[in-house]
Amino acid sequence: MLPVAIKYAFLAFAALATAAMADDAPGTIKVGIVGVDAHAVPWTQIIHHPEAKPPISNMRIVAAVVAPSADIPFSTENTEKNTTTMRELGVEISGSIDDLLKKVDAVMLLSVDGRPHLEQASKVFATKPVFIDKPVAASLADTIEIFRLAEESGTPCFSNSALRYGPITAALANDPKLGRVLGCDTFCNSKSILPGHPDLFYYGIHGCDMLFTIMGPGCKTVTRLKTPTADLVAGVWSDGRLGTYRGILEGQVGYGATAFCEKGIASAGKFEGYEPLLAEIAKFFKTGKAPMTVEHTLEIYAFMEAADERLRQGGQPVSIESTLAKARRKK
Repeated sequence: MLPVAIKYAFLAFAALATAAMADDAPGTIKVGIVGVDAHAVPWTQIIHHPEAKPPISNMRIVAAVVAPSADIPFSTENTEKNTTTMRELGVEISGSIDDLLKKVDAVMLLSVDGRPHLEQASKVFATKPVFIDKPVAASLADTIEIFRLAEESGTPCFSNSALRYGPITAALANDPKLGRVLGCDTFCNSKSILPGHPDLFYYGIHGCDMLFTIMGPGCKTVTRLKTPTADLVAGVWSDGRLGTYRGILEGQVGYGATAFCEKGIASAGKFEGYEPLLAEIAKFFKTGKAPMTVEHTLEIYAFMEAADERLRQGGQPVSIESTLAKARRKK
């Protein structure tokens, strides 16, 4: 049996050799990454793995721009170590987005900080299809503007949490054995908040995206209650259904969902790996068709921003419609 160090060195070499051959294979989608401080390394490892299967194996990460955020300590720390790892995975480090675009067919915008996403995405629009990792931006107004510019330039663009595509979670909304979903409670870690972002945009997006995966669109009003141990956000849908997101602020963290249906009660929401999302991204890059509508995405971000507005003003629940209108006025 090979020593562990030699074993992993061999696997890394095999992945690098496979990547080199695949770069020029017919139908290969050459992908560039902007931002290496979060998902860049694990996603590249999955895509370049010798045992990766289509559609994931149809992609190849060929270049990246580092794009760290100086006021987010873990961003700068991760960027330094991840840049080395990306090079070891056969990825060229480009000096700018403009330089990156000359070498790729599609772009993943993966920088952890949503504040520069509007500027970063604007440089890609009208040239390549782009997937934007969560959060789309650091405000609902910027999120709306990103999708407006994408549409104006004719650029395919989408964004989702990986939790949306877990097979168990994705199947729950249309399970004939359970019948219609009458309500849903989701939960995840809400301890981490990025500076300059609404509270739920960074980690809360996972639980909120799960909630809208299972409930579907149609939320009308949002209310919120927050204590040192938990952050509870409740939405009322247009048909009277109730969906809630519980952000865990103290104690054991995890991901999960409970759906209350006509014929039963079911659990879902476990993190089921990045592969389902990466498969959707690969199909999107090939077809130019996003797996969900812009309107659905904007409703999720309006839900999260309305939760902040409700906490600021107190009083009555905040409507999704007024939250979207306010954000559009800012642009």
